[in-house]
Amino acid sequence: MDKSGDGIFPDEVVMQILARLPVKSLFRSKTVCKLWYRLTLDKYFIQLYNDVSRKNPMILVEISDSLLESKSSLICVDNLRGVFEFSLNFLNDRVKVRASCNGLLCCSSIPDMGVYYVCNPVTREFRLLPKSRERPVTRFYPDGEATLVGLACDSAFQKFNVVLAGSHRTFGHRPDGKFICLVFDSELNKWRKLISFQDEHFTHMNKNQVVFVNNALHWLTVSSSYILVLDLSCDIWRKMSLPYDPIYGAGNRTYLLELDGCLSVIQISEAWMVIWVLKDYWKDEWCIVDKVSLRCIRGMVPGIFPISQTTEYVFLATHKQVLVYQRRSQVWKEMYSVKYSSTLPLWFSAHAYRSTMFSCN
Repeated sequence: MDKSGDGIFPDEVVMQILARLPVKSLFRSKTVCKLWYRLTLDKYFIQLYNDVSRKNPMILVEISDSLLESKSSLICVDNLRGVFEFSLNFLNDRVKVRASCNGLLCCSSIPDMGVYYVCNPVTREFRLLPKSRERPVTRFYPDGEATLVGLACDSAFQKFNVVLAGSHRTFGHRPDGKFICLVFDSELNKWRKLISFQDEHFTHMNKNQVVFVNNALHWLTVSSSYILVLDLSCDIWRKMSLPYDPIYGAGNRTYLLELDGCLSVIQISEAWMVIWVLKDYWKDEWCIVDKVSLRCIRGMVPGIFPISQTTEYVFLATHKQVLVYQRRSQVWKEMYSVKYSSTLPLWFSAHAYRSTMFSCN
């Protein structure tokens, strides 16, 4: 990096400014001059941009139009920059976001079943994954898609894995207990197959909220009794205990999120939101980091879902709203509200997201 720069400000100052721009503005800045274009390709800038973005997670929400069921749009809700439109039109396909990790998105094609992309909306790079020769892992489901879709992006080694998993059964027969898992390796550009025996069930939110920590993908099961873990270093499924005994009954819900690179569990009851963090992954040491009163939003509690969080704030979605809770000031704020009738609630297609310069090729 040239610290002197060719303009009024040193390169370092320009990079610090560019690294804090919204995605759209960053794209436009590349066309301002050759210097700015060159700076955005610099390895130091890419690392700087990723470090800044890591401290500012956002959420990605699909907005569906009830009048035009085939039409939907994406928005990005940012605690610092507000709400802005988000486009995946560079894929030249109608897609559904299935998973998000370290700035990359895994999307499935809506018209072409079994077609998957991994893309980076910031760089507009994408990779069409080769089709697996294996039969669909959940052929008996109406949409033919995998029960679980996970995306694991290792920023240190610039590689990623896509996981498709689910139970398979022949038409007209009961499941035989086999849990089929296909893992795509970006370095080898091919799929590998894992077979285990388990009978797990997952809610829609369980499927959306997959967390990649310590080279493993984590999902919460429908019973909220434990966390199902796929260790990608050895291709083994295992179970992880929760920090407390499950509390069943109306109004008690559990969600799995990430918090500063650690696994986190959020409990929601009628009156409280309790945030747990796994401080020591290998010793299963959990601790409570926050306990939030829900009295101010009492009427919304039955339909509110946590989507993303930092030590500063928590993003939550309802049927028609996106809220942010500022943890230091203990203030609730509405970030977005649907102005018209929507076919699906906002939480149904909301994903934690952070913009990075991670390459998928």
